[in-house]
Amino acid sequence: MSATQSTFPRWIPLLGGLLGSTTCGLLLYAFSVFIKPLMEQFGWTVAQVSMAYALICLFFGLIGYVAGRLNDRFGPRAVVLVGGLIMAFGFFMVSTITPPDKAALLAGDPTAKAVSNTALYLFYIYYGVIAGIGGGLVYVPPIATAPKWWPDRRGLATGFSVVGLGLGSFVMAPLATRMIAAYGGTALPVFKYVGIAMALMVVVTALCLKLPPFGYRPAGWTPPAPQMHEGGYRDYRDYTHSETIRTPQFWLLWAAYFCGSFAGLMAIGLIAKHGIDAMSTVYRAQQGLDAAAALPADVSKQIAMLAAWAPSTLAIFNAAVRVMIGPLADRIGSKVIFIVLFTLQCLAMLALFPAGKSYVLLAACAGLIGWNYGAMFTLFPSTLLYYYGPTNQGSNYGVLFTAWGVAGFFGPFLGGKLQVMTGSFLVPFIVAACIVGIATLILVMLKAPEKKLA
Repeated sequence: MSATQSTFPRWIPLLGGLLGSTTCGLLLYAFSVFIKPLMEQFGWTVAQVSMAYALICLFFGLIGYVAGRLNDRFGPRAVVLVGGLIMAFGFFMVSTITPPDKAALLAGDPTAKAVSNTALYLFYIYYGVIAGIGGGLVYVPPIATAPKWWPDRRGLATGFSVVGLGLGSFVMAPLATRMIAAYGGTALPVFKYVGIAMALMVVVTALCLKLPPFGYRPAGWTPPAPQMHEGGYRDYRDYTHSETIRTPQFWLLWAAYFCGSFAGLMAIGLIAKHGIDAMSTVYRAQQGLDAAAALPADVSKQIAMLAAWAPSTLAIFNAAVRVMIGPLADRIGSKVIFIVLFTLQCLAMLALFPAGKSYVLLAACAGLIGWNYGAMFTLFPSTLLYYYGPTNQGSNYGVLFTAWGVAGFFGPFLGGKLQVMTGSFLVPFIVAACIVGIATLILVMLKAPEKKLA
């Protein structure tokens, strides 16, 4: 065996990326189905519950830089194993939070209110901070590792490394909804049993991850020949990490990533609740009920199940596009794809509010949003690889991914605040459409940096 070959099957890191990102999908992308049961059990508002999602996105994204640096230094296996166990622990611990007595809380009892407030802070710590930090350590290393095993198909490898985010939410949304119904409307058992499953999944993920040997080339693949320039053929080198973050193109990518994530995460965090509210309003109007009238238990349950189709459909398209868009990006580049998808995302955000009255239209709109949103997680890492090379991809993408974390904090939080202030989901979705429009303009103007000569 030559020094540039390996007996380690290169599809195994793809499996590791799939499992790791699926675990992160369980963590993140079905949160909207928890909003209503948590509000009812603990007496929290939409904004208070949404703050937990904002926190987990913030810590998940910001820790990405640390994860990238640790990955480049210690390798992906150790980082993912430690981070995954931290993530599973935080998620599981949510199930240990004690809820207040509901009747006492409704009666305004100060002791019950104190219990509710304590529970809220524990929810922020366990889910938002601990699980968020662990999830960020799990997410970045496979994205930096898999393309090194697949230099001939980097876009495809990146897509496989992130596809599980969509698969995880596809599984989690209906599973959590059914578990909540089975346990009498409480979400706490979901955190217990899924937390245990997460711990098992991340152990397998870590075992699948390994760096290729230096100078690795897959059998039958020849690197591109040096390009001709004035004075003869020249070899290029990868950007160093410090060179990367000093280029304006990197920060334009960061800004575009922020805008696209801001809108997508706002929609993901609110879409199920929007569907429940809109379909409940339609039912009351059809039955001639007062706007504040409580719905029959069976009707409320049915509407919740119908609304859950929206995050599930979003998840299906979110997952499918991550793999499908990779080969297309390898062939034609990412810029044109970016512009088309972000333009469609603007239109989808504008259509989301009226679509809430019908579970079919809501699911269709959610699917389009998931398609456009999911493509980003293949296109941004692939673009970063193309611009700056694979050598420091862990550190480079770790910094770029902080855009998702910052957007994840402000997007869901601002969405929840605007909904409370206006009493409607219309304004949050219009704001999201405008933010995506800014990203589209950035991507239209973006040009690749000059290559570095070796």
